[in-house]
This record gives sequence, C-alpha cells and structure tokens, in this order.
Amino acid sequence: MIEHVVAELGPWNWMLLGFVLLAAEILAPGVFLLWIGIAAILTGALSLQLWDLPAWSWQVQVLVFLALSLISAYAGKRLMDSRRNEETDQPLLNRRREQLVGRTATLEEAIENGFGRIRLDDTLWRVTGPELPAGTRVRVASVDAGTLRVEAV
Repeated sequence: MIEHVVAELGPWNWMLLGFVLLAAEILAPGVFLLWIGIAAILTGALSLQLWDLPAWSWQVQVLVFLALSLISAYAGKRLMDSRRNEETDQPLLNRRREQLVGRTATLEEAIENGFGRIRLDDTLWRVTGPELPAGTRVRVASVDAGTLRVEAV
C-alpha cells in the first residue's frame, strides 16, 4: 500500500508532508515540527533529483528523511541555544524582582522578627532585613525567592 501511495504522488509526497508539518507548527507552535518539516521538504527536493534511480526506493527515502530529521533537529537546537546566549541591551527585561535592586522606598510595615513590607510602584512587597520601624527609608539590596532584602538608607 505504501509503495502505491509513494509511486502515485511521486517526489511530491515529501513536499506535501513538509508543508503539512510547517502548517502544524504554525497552528501549534513548539519549534520542533519546523525542523521535521524542513527535513521532509529536503527529502522531497532530493526525490525530485533522484526519482528515476532504481536504488531510490521508499525505504531509502524514509531513511534519508529520518537522517535529515535528526540533523535538522540538532542544528535547530544549536541555533536556538546560540541565540539564547546572546547579550542583550535589557538583560533584566522579564525579571521584575531583579529590576528592583537598588531602588529606595519607605517601609509600609515595620520589620519585626525579620520581615516587613514596602510599596514599590503599585505592589506591596515582603521584605527582610534588620529591625526597623515603619516609615524608615530603605534600599533594596538583593532578591531572595520573592522576598526583597533591604537595608536602611
């Protein structure tokens, strides 16, 4: 049955599979089907060139597709990893807590037993530090698991 489908569609079966996988990547993004779709399109391009060779059976095509899938997935992972390590002009863009280090605020609640609260912008933050009364100006020194460590200014 597979031989009949492969023979009827010719080399375009790989192209069709590649475009279906690319469409599936658009509908359900995960950046994995992209590389397999590219491998299928490359297999189709090879099939266009090698279709008349007797050794270019559907089994060989499947093996070439599997090899190209592994190669393209590996290359894609390397490409994505290299982009992740690039320097950026805004390294704290999605790290709101780390952006608060160095800012000053007034204690809303006194630091008693090691914990208190400050208001920064529109958020009330839990802080830890030395015993200080409410109304004291403090500076955020560091962030530890959602709790801001403060020191008196």
